[in-house]
Amino acid sequence: MIRHRLLSAALGCCAALVSVLSPAAHAQGPSLEELPAPVLAALQRAQVPPSAFSAVVAPVSGAEARLRHQSAAPVNPASVMKLVTTYAALDLLGPEHTWRTRFYTDGAVDGGALRGNLYIRGGGDPKFVLERIQAAFEALQAQGARVILGDLVLDHSAFDLPPSDPGAFDGEALRPYNATPDALLVNFKSLILKFVPDPAAGVARVLSEPPMAGMQIDATVPLANAACGDWRGALRARFDDPARIYFEGRYPSRCGEGQWPVAYQEPSSYAARALEGLWRSSGGLLTGRVREGLVPAGATLLLDAPSLPLSEILLDVNQWSNNVMAQQVFLTLGQLAPQATPLPGAGPLPLPQPRSGFAQARQVLLGWWQRTFGPAVPAPVLENGSGLSRDERITPEALALLLRHAARHPRAEAFVASLPVAGVSGTAKRYASDPRNPANGRAWLKTGTLRDVTGIAGYVNAANGTRYVLVAFVNHPNAGAARPALDALVEWTARLPD
Repeated sequence: MIRHRLLSAALGCCAALVSVLSPAAHAQGPSLEELPAPVLAALQRAQVPPSAFSAVVAPVSGAEARLRHQSAAPVNPASVMKLVTTYAALDLLGPEHTWRTRFYTDGAVDGGALRGNLYIRGGGDPKFVLERIQAAFEALQAQGARVILGDLVLDHSAFDLPPSDPGAFDGEALRPYNATPDALLVNFKSLILKFVPDPAAGVARVLSEPPMAGMQIDATVPLANAACGDWRGALRARFDDPARIYFEGRYPSRCGEGQWPVAYQEPSSYAARALEGLWRSSGGLLTGRVREGLVPAGATLLLDAPSLPLSEILLDVNQWSNNVMAQQVFLTLGQLAPQATPLPGAGPLPLPQPRSGFAQARQVLLGWWQRTFGPAVPAPVLENGSGLSRDERITPEALALLLRHAARHPRAEAFVASLPVAGVSGTAKRYASDPRNPANGRAWLKTGTLRDVTGIAGYVNAANGTRYVLVAFVNHPNAGAARPALDALVEWTARLPD
């Protein structure tokens, strides 16, 4: 684990970086604007004009860019925007930063029972998932709190968020990528449905997790002797009723075992149902009800459950482009003072723990951007920090500057390690997938995809021994078909001669 150290020389190197990358500092002549032939050919096949493609390829060292094409124009970066959020968090919070989920009572533990209410106060943990919830419940029961003679009270107050519709972005409310943030985010507000064919009985048995209190899920679904294909559609699953999931179709037997992650249809009640279900399944009893509320003044702390460290959270955010985790990190920045900066010789900044919303997070991050890169570098347009937005914007030049800055940061190792490796891991596995490709295993790339948007940004180790920053985007209705152009640019960069 990288030790906490101050960003010392990085701010000092900022002016040099700006002089290299700023469009005002260097004329963008034909040699820099001309796209490599393989990239042009891929764009032509996708019916995407070069005017919809923007890119920067530049050495991390600060030498002149090898390619700069339409790099000063703002683009929608899709999930590549997560690089801004995660680098700011790494700089301001430090790789060892943890979130705390705290368990309180207004009563006392006596004779195997908690005589009073159990309060769970969320601290914004981006990955408060089943295994960690179960471990916390087991620790409480080991203290003697096996029966709650009161209510289970859930405190979501650390984040100040308006009601939201998870289907508002694209109409896909049941897709886990649309899960919305929450100070007490439980298991990404999602279920996993598992289908296990039992040919002798003519059914697929349905298993689900987590256990959801007050909810029924069909235990079986009839088998169909059919090709796998769109097996989710063949199930004709119904999610109309928050208290029930049932199936009007059949499960194709040729699929074998299948898993279907699905966002719960009533996200506002997910935490209550899941936490009660998990408490009871772990052997705990509850005499009262589950409700929302605030931890009262003077309540006794029973358990402090820390999250995974930020360095591990960033692996999920960047490797797998987890939207809701990115938004949790973004909202955590909103708990800092607007002028927050790393402190010399200190660990991560302590959080004063005010309530945070998206407006506060944007204020903190944009303040950090100006102090880090200066007023000459256009600031990104931010909505939620995850890239799941039609409005977020950044210039490729600015993103290339951030990547160069991050490469010289004392915590650079943690940042680079969070990125998917081309042909090897995460969402970049599909890039440079041929082992003969010189970028295979030698490029660290954050990817981004939305309707009309595809992009990549990160680092490529070239055959000439130079590490390059690479940023490339396509903003066009045929963006999905233009992904081979990005792949071609990654390979071209990896093959750059001296």
